[in-house]
Amino acid sequence: MRLYLHSMRRPRHPLARFLSLLLGLAVIGESPVFGLVVAGVLLVGGVIVLAIRQWKQGSAKPAATTHGQPAVLEGEFRVIRQGRPVTH
Repeated sequence: MRLYLHSMRRPRHPLARFLSLLLGLAVIGESPVFGLVVAGVLLVGGVIVLAIRQWKQGSAKPAATTHGQPAVLEGEFRVIRQGRPVTH
């Protein structure tokens, strides 16, 4: 079985050349527009998801508090230095 590929020679007819040029420009020009449309859809979808999450968190009961005090995680910490100190 022999594989036969058409050669990619430019057409000789001036109208065919012009139409192939227009087709190529249309394909090249359409790609960024399609990308912007996809980016816009993703942006709008992300904003909708964030709005739904925010709305659900707002309607949920607040974190457990005692007598109006905010829920604070208290603890102790210690600075651990390893190696030479970094000077800025």
